[in-house]
Amino acid sequence: MKDQVAPDEGRKEAAGQRLSTREAAERLGVKPETLYAYVSRGQLSSRRAPGGRGSTFDAAEIDALARRTNRRPPVSPATAEPAFRTGVTLIENDHYYFRGVDATELARRYAYEEVAEWLWTGELRPGIRFTAPAEALAAARRAVEALPAHSGSTDRLRVAVVAAATTDPLRFDLSQESVLAAARSLVPTLVDVLPVVPGAPQGSETAGEPATDAGGAGLARRIWPKLTARPADEPAIAALDAALALLIDHDLAASTLAARVAASAHAHPYAVVSAGLGVLEGPLHGAASGLAHRMLAEVLERGSAAPVVADHLRTGRQVPGLGHRLYAAEDPRARVLFALLARVPQAAAVLAAARDVVTTTAGHTPLHANVDLALAVLSVSCGMSVEAGETIFAVSRTAGWIAHALEEYGERPLRIRPSGQYNGPRPPQPLPAAADGTPR
Repeated sequence: MKDQVAPDEGRKEAAGQRLSTREAAERLGVKPETLYAYVSRGQLSSRRAPGGRGSTFDAAEIDALARRTNRRPPVSPATAEPAFRTGVTLIENDHYYFRGVDATELARRYAYEEVAEWLWTGELRPGIRFTAPAEALAAARRAVEALPAHSGSTDRLRVAVVAAATTDPLRFDLSQESVLAAARSLVPTLVDVLPVVPGAPQGSETAGEPATDAGGAGLARRIWPKLTARPADEPAIAALDAALALLIDHDLAASTLAARVAASAHAHPYAVVSAGLGVLEGPLHGAASGLAHRMLAEVLERGSAAPVVADHLRTGRQVPGLGHRLYAAEDPRARVLFALLARVPQAAAVLAAARDVVTTTAGHTPLHANVDLALAVLSVSCGMSVEAGETIFAVSRTAGWIAHALEEYGERPLRIRPSGQYNGPRPPQPLPAAADGTPR
């Protein structure tokens, strides 16, 4: 899931005269792949960064190329992106942290619900389970069942959020206690409202029935039969649970920014989640893992990554699942998931296909695997649908949107109000005539 807003990487050298890959690409208004294409064509020079982590570029050379190619003019880093105070997630030096704790370590050691509770409150509550209220779940199921049969999982989740909101008379209470109560009930409602995949094993913990107490099935086990008909095994459940925990938040991603804008207007938590889901559905964000899923399936079918990668490059498409603007090396979320998936026997061939993609593409551009590629390995190897990664992302990130909403409710209302730079006709302009020329 490709995030759109990031803190300054702070990798400039020689008093700001050299730029990191991200800074150079943003200054030119291009993707990192295009930047390296300029290098391969001799239009730019690059130098390996200290420690061998990525490349650096001469700022004057970048500015000269921007002038020659009519790219956007340099933007001051101080004004290029909005910045918000947040104590939720920090991303720096190819690591990311939840409330100052290494997020990958949290995902390795704790279940999704435990990590979500930590993110919301700063308290670790081992064994906590979230329960869907009967009234909210019934309303959400009725609403979802009314959708066309071809509706996707994100369609169902968006409708379920609205339906669940109507059953909560306290949704306009923005106190921390009320918001957390809504969050703890909404997340399991989203899971339990999804239909079970035909042929999935039926049982108290695998059929998707709501947990009745704190000792019930964890969220990963409950969502499993909503994603695949294959029986759940412990290594696969562990990988799924880690994926949910790893994806809870990632600083001010596009959907999280939308969620904070909604919270700034004092929208209730259900509306905040709706705002996040609306942005998440974009192909450049939550749905990105589906592209990687299709690519890996094609690599397996054709027996090699080479022709598949060549097809992407030939048609000018980016190779899915590679590169991230916040990380010079491999996405730490991908690194954790790959390690866990290595313990899943049925994932071996798909993992090899993913490594083949990375190795093959490295001959063209030095990009590393991101979490979308790791999610695709999980979904392909476990017999999940193309949109399974998006479903996992949406359910997981709901907790992150709530964490940011809690922060935003404590800020000055409506503070997120940028000013437009008007570039239309200068007034006064005459009243427009009707399309057929008839005076009105």
